[in-house]
Amino acid sequence: MKPAVFDRLQQLPREKSDTLLLLVAALMVLVPHFGHLPLWNSLAVCAILLWRAVLTWRGRRMPSIRVLLPVSVASMAGVYASYGTVVGRDPGVAMLALLLAFKLLEMRARRDLFVVVFLALFVLLTNFFYSQSMPTALFMVATLIVLLTALQTFQYTGVVPPLGQRLKLSARLFALAAPLAVLIFIVFPRIQGPLWGMPGDAAGRTGLSDSMAPGTLSSLAQSEEVAFRVRFTGSQPPQHQLYWRSIVLGAYDGSTWTRVPRLRGVQRPDIAIALRGAPVRQEITMEPSGQRWLAVLELGGPQVAMPGYGVRDSDEMEYFTTTPVNRRARYSVTSYTDYALQANAQPPSLVRWLELPAGFNPRTLALARQLRQDSPQQDGAGLSRQVLDKFRREAFSYTLQPPLGGRDLVDDFLFTSRAGFCEHYAGAYVVLMRAMGVPARVVTGYQGGERNPVDGYLTVRQSDAHAWAEIWLPGRGWLRVDPTAAVAPERVTRNLARALPAPVGFNPLFALQNDPDSWLAAFRFRYAALNNAWNQYVLDYNPERQRSFLAELGGLLLTWRTALAALLVAGLLALWQWRRQRRAADPLEVLYDAFCRRQARHGDPRQPDEGPAAYAARLRTRPASAEQHAAADRFLLLYGTLKYAAPDTESRTASLATLKTLLPLCR
Repeated sequence: MKPAVFDRLQQLPREKSDTLLLLVAALMVLVPHFGHLPLWNSLAVCAILLWRAVLTWRGRRMPSIRVLLPVSVASMAGVYASYGTVVGRDPGVAMLALLLAFKLLEMRARRDLFVVVFLALFVLLTNFFYSQSMPTALFMVATLIVLLTALQTFQYTGVVPPLGQRLKLSARLFALAAPLAVLIFIVFPRIQGPLWGMPGDAAGRTGLSDSMAPGTLSSLAQSEEVAFRVRFTGSQPPQHQLYWRSIVLGAYDGSTWTRVPRLRGVQRPDIAIALRGAPVRQEITMEPSGQRWLAVLELGGPQVAMPGYGVRDSDEMEYFTTTPVNRRARYSVTSYTDYALQANAQPPSLVRWLELPAGFNPRTLALARQLRQDSPQQDGAGLSRQVLDKFRREAFSYTLQPPLGGRDLVDDFLFTSRAGFCEHYAGAYVVLMRAMGVPARVVTGYQGGERNPVDGYLTVRQSDAHAWAEIWLPGRGWLRVDPTAAVAPERVTRNLARALPAPVGFNPLFALQNDPDSWLAAFRFRYAALNNAWNQYVLDYNPERQRSFLAELGGLLLTWRTALAALLVAGLLALWQWRRQRRAADPLEVLYDAFCRRQARHGDPRQPDEGPAAYAARLRTRPASAEQHAAADRFLLLYGTLKYAAPDTESRTASLATLKTLLPLCR
């Protein structure tokens, strides 16, 4: 069946085949939008394109304006009904998609072709509103080449080359324009923010918030979206030390943990911090989150360099920006994994970390009293060990889908379900510690990450979102305690996928994916490295990076070695081009140019409008021997024959050899 269809396609009249090619190009332009357009809109666009294809195939007349006008008006009304407006990114793109499809039904003159093509180019660019990934860019290049091929096809007046040749020509045109586009991309002044984006594009992104309720992090942990990527200047700390601190939660109302209002007047220099060990320097590339909280390997600071944003810190060692992060942003920070925080704090300043809501979780409070009575050591460290031992000994489990609790959530978790995610363990631990008189608080952020051996970047995903706890001990300050590690130690030492059971039926695939030596992992790492390079060097080429790059480039070009190398390369390129042109030149013209130069040296240059016959007549009047006149006459006669006649290959080769013989005799 297929060969018959292809044969019929090849036998179609030119007008039909050209139109079908244009429809294919339009479909390639519109296909990426089908994922975010309303379903009816995508179906309408497909139906219109199919309508146009059937009319073309059967050679029918296109519909009149009396048919098209009410249909198009009804479609625009549908856009308004879907979005409630016709202004904005999504309704604008929906209307452009419909307009492009309808315009294909209204092509009656040559100028309509240009309208369709330029409208298609505009719709093609709107893809960047939704995705700027590398696969999207490659698909758009392929679509652009097909679109140029369709435009080129309509321009032929005689024989049309095969489709393959037209595609190659369009690809060459694109390749010729690409260097100029790259140069403009590098040197043209960049604007702050994404070139293709609308305000609030990042508003719907997932990420940590400044509150935590049961299910908050377990829902977030099911997302494989990248939260940020990290490049360490030196060696990377071990996996169990990769705690990316973001938000500290201390206020608890019985169901939700929220931030404690900032303690005014206390600045970081007023907080006792003892840093030990070697610093860990890191550069973090953060994906758009629509929020202001930053994640930093604890304990980070005091300075966080983030061009384009104002960065502040809080009394709880949090970092936040003055405006939401709605574009990919990069910041540098130095951290210390060994530290002592507020070791000399006075008990009155810690009261806010002991508060619990009245009337909630009576069984948990009773358990805390019992643990305190049974503890041989009444200090906070001993009490913490008792709680963690309880998690280890008893039948607690780690799950992404914990059961819903009632009014007393911690009671239900500790005494009924005993199944929870990190927010359950961190929250229950902090409640128990506070009930036993130990200052405690919840910290949310990310834990771990996956190092890509190809480019050395550490990728931290939303699935690495984590909650842990901090307790304050006299003389030791705030100490990090991760209750989840007592139940699922692989969550901290490996990753979330290792700590949770694989879905039924997917065990081999999960094992293959997590095996760093498998082909699937190797492919995934290479693709991630390529995608990261695209983000780092193309999408993140912001004004700061442009200034830095151009400054480095200017400094590099100003050295005498670089200038000498550039001159050498330019000379080699010129030599290569000259030799290429010389090889490509017609040998007949090369001999004729040599003849003319020889006559010019003897005072008889050829005039610009002088043909070989007139030139020969003029040369006969100059003083020369009979042999020289005869050689010049024969040379020009033979040249004119080869130039304006059409000898066969054998005769042409013999004549060229004769010209070479005559050339030394001509003066």
